[in-house]
Amino acid sequence: MNHQRCAAMILLSFAMFVLPSGLCLAQGKSYNVKSPNGKNELRIGVDGNIKLSVFHNGQEVIMSSPVSMELSTGQVLGRTPTVKSATPRSVKNSIKPIVAEKRSVVPDVFNELAIQFKGDFGLKIRAYDDGVAYRFATSMRGELIVKHEELGISLSPLDSVWFPEEKSFLSHSERLYKLLDVRGIADTQMCCIPAVIAKPNGLKIAFSESDLLDYPGLYLRGAGAGKSALVSKFPPYPLEEQLVGDRTVKVVKPADFISKTSGTREFPWRVFAIAEKDGDLIENDIIYRLGSPLRLKETSWIKPGKVAWDWWNANNIYGVDFKSGINTGTYKEYIDFASRHGLEYVIFDEGWSNPSDLFQLNPQMNMEELFAHAKKKDVGIILWVTSKALDDRMSEALDQFEKWGAKGIKVDFMQRDDQKMVNYYEKVAVEAAKRQLLVDFHGSYKPTGLSRTYPNVLTREGIRGLEHSKWSADITPQHDVILPFTRMFAGAMDFTPGAMVNSTKENFRPIFTQPMSQGTRCHQLAMYVVYESPLQMLCDSPSNYDREPAIMEFLSPVPSTWDLTKVLNASISHYVTVARKKGSDWFIGSMTNWTPRDFDLRLDFLDAGMYELTEYADGVNADTYAGDYRKSSRQVKSSDIITIHLAPGGGWAGRIRKMN
Repeated sequence: MNHQRCAAMILLSFAMFVLPSGLCLAQGKSYNVKSPNGKNELRIGVDGNIKLSVFHNGQEVIMSSPVSMELSTGQVLGRTPTVKSATPRSVKNSIKPIVAEKRSVVPDVFNELAIQFKGDFGLKIRAYDDGVAYRFATSMRGELIVKHEELGISLSPLDSVWFPEEKSFLSHSERLYKLLDVRGIADTQMCCIPAVIAKPNGLKIAFSESDLLDYPGLYLRGAGAGKSALVSKFPPYPLEEQLVGDRTVKVVKPADFISKTSGTREFPWRVFAIAEKDGDLIENDIIYRLGSPLRLKETSWIKPGKVAWDWWNANNIYGVDFKSGINTGTYKEYIDFASRHGLEYVIFDEGWSNPSDLFQLNPQMNMEELFAHAKKKDVGIILWVTSKALDDRMSEALDQFEKWGAKGIKVDFMQRDDQKMVNYYEKVAVEAAKRQLLVDFHGSYKPTGLSRTYPNVLTREGIRGLEHSKWSADITPQHDVILPFTRMFAGAMDFTPGAMVNSTKENFRPIFTQPMSQGTRCHQLAMYVVYESPLQMLCDSPSNYDREPAIMEFLSPVPSTWDLTKVLNASISHYVTVARKKGSDWFIGSMTNWTPRDFDLRLDFLDAGMYELTEYADGVNADTYAGDYRKSSRQVKSSDIITIHLAPGGGWAGRIRKMN
């Protein structure tokens, strides 16, 4: 039996679906599918054009919205459609992830309707208890050229959108999320996804895509001032590219189409996750579920973990008897630090080689000596590369990395998600897996379920992370408590937490070579529980961590993958508290924006028995000295309610262990 599946698929006849399963062919020209619990419904109307609408608890939350796909032949899939058949199915499965981001077992329970149209195309529509999705499918001979795929998301005039605005398709997808009135979004304004729609009644709808393979990424633009809609937009297929500087590959001649692909295929899922409570967005893993199943035959070598990272802190090792920098001595110190604290990996970031030529090594770096030292210390090395340099000599470079004994690669500066670049991601995942190499994508677009298909892809950037604090004031506590509901909805995010120099709002300033974070020390610690990344960074200097043994008592054991996730309280842009389980231990992380808060946390998620809680709380002076914290321990049980205090920009982190 496929180890990804631990329950059999149940396929019922059409007659059995009409009422019990929530799948039905409505009277006239409307088709719909309901979620197993009956709360969510996706309707497809086929009168003249294909239009979709989404309902939650019987209320229309996405109004009638046009859906079509225009081909280079002039055919428009969805215009004057004629239905040939509608085939339902119901699935009660579970997925056991190779790398468990939110949970070790992922329920995969849904109802689906496959609608086949005249003209060799179809739509699959699917409803889960936490969202709905649809995708196009075609069964045409030869090659198919897609000019455009239309989706117009029709909203209520009172809706708002958490809108990560982009200026162009050449982007790292490192955007700030702004809450905009949908009627005020101009047709010239464009955002990457996920975007989150906020309803006046508190309902949230996160829109993104999954199973993005051999196709460009989807963006959204406004429909124009005064209009309550968002419209799909895609980067065109690149015909000619040009290298700018030593790492940016820019499209200089775009095609008049978006994709050139196989005529018989399924296209990416367009996903609407529905959340009655803000915290539901954090517990939702629909993007992962909709990714293509595992394509790797052997996965036992894939090891998530934590990473000592060099670049954020500018290799500032101190208190040693050698000159720190990008050299053998410094990286030996990183390796020793990782070994002392049980960290699985060290990254060699920019500087170990010429960014343009991976075979032109830094003479200050003795790679054989460093890899031998890392092997002796049982620490893996991950090598940073630019996407262009890797693409130029991929087989040679990856073979060399494998020969050295590298455990992974950090691929940077893709900055695009047109079809050609999307295919590059899959190529890297496949070629890296052949050599048992992990992958961390930086300069990247959002996750789209690729970690299910290729679980060696552990994490990616595509986020305005802590590195921005080196040159801007953008990474505020408010930004930090927006991300779990927006970007993290799509999947793992390499935010790179762990700053040991912490600042109040008044005292913060960006310093490139000696950076600090905004908010408290415990705000940073909480990120290791709240933020999901199976390859989780410790961004600061080993010298700074060595001065904080109590902090390392938390950072050393905190996991990077989880068996279970429970949101205890949450309000987008205001605060979030998440409890996660690993083995018999629970970890809790709580974060606030610049507003101080007090929370009463129920521990009713614990099993019976007594537990020891080790907690890290903002110190009494954390509002004026952000590094102030207090570590303490106490006994707790499942019937307890604990009260925690968060300073301005504050946080709280705890580890709960079963007592014998």
